[in-house]
Amino acid sequence: MSMHGAVDGTIRNTQGPAGAREDSVTTAGRDEVTLQELIAILWRGKWVIIATTIVFAVAAGVIASVLPKKYTATVTVSPVSNKSGRSDKMGSLASSLGGFAAMAGITLGADNDKAETIAVLQSDVLTQQYIEDNDLLPVLFEKKWDAANRKWRTDPEDTPTLWKANEFFDKRVRSVVEDRKSGMVTLKIVWTDPELAARWANGMIKVTNDYLRNKAIVESERHIEYLSEQAQKTDIVQVRSAIYSVLESEIRNVMLARGTEEYALRVIDPAFVPERKTSPQRLQWVAAGFAGGLFLSVLGLCVRHLLRPQNRPLD
Repeated sequence: MSMHGAVDGTIRNTQGPAGAREDSVTTAGRDEVTLQELIAILWRGKWVIIATTIVFAVAAGVIASVLPKKYTATVTVSPVSNKSGRSDKMGSLASSLGGFAAMAGITLGADNDKAETIAVLQSDVLTQQYIEDNDLLPVLFEKKWDAANRKWRTDPEDTPTLWKANEFFDKRVRSVVEDRKSGMVTLKIVWTDPELAARWANGMIKVTNDYLRNKAIVESERHIEYLSEQAQKTDIVQVRSAIYSVLESEIRNVMLARGTEEYALRVIDPAFVPERKTSPQRLQWVAAGFAGGLFLSVLGLCVRHLLRPQNRPLD
């Protein structure tokens, strides 16, 4: 009996660790899936994968059909330098007119900065002015506008303002891209109405030209007035001659600004009414739905396999 008990105890002691190791291996195996197991899992669940993928692809196509169509109107322009000749002449007279120029607010040797022109094209003040002048608030926020009663449907706190319209226009409607190599600037307007998109694109360029042209006229006229006063006050022939040379340049600049419609931005390719929508692209949506359905169905089958209860070996 003691021998049998010893043998039995030996057997139990031998099987205990082995059973534990086997159970440990089995438990660890539940956290890993081999390639062969993965293929088997996917084959058993092939109909689930096919059905899920089809449902996602069809749903994506339906969503793409329901979403509002958007069109992109594009205008290409080239920034114009109108002060190069004036800057060269004034730069040569800097030694004689440095003080007068500084007092008049004239920057010697300065060119019409392209960066400034692009900044004006995207500026808040110009955008808000364009929105206000063309009464675009009801158009940009059409869902909040009661056209029949000509009032907003929202609470006073949520009523659209020029500031909100400017933010919306800058983030979702307008984009400006500059080509560093060619120097060309492209303005894009994205909207649900193709005619409005083209009108706004061309209109923003015109407003920018008008703004910078009027600004140049006002500045030059102020310079002319100041320099004329200084010319009358000085008796130094050399200084007076230099002042009159700059006066001539400023007068020429005013005449150029008044006679040039495309003062700061020369239109290379105006915006036309687009006939083809740019979004949503149904094929891309269907492809995205197909990929999403395939990924989620495969992932779901793998997770389900890993979480499935496993049979443990008997003690």
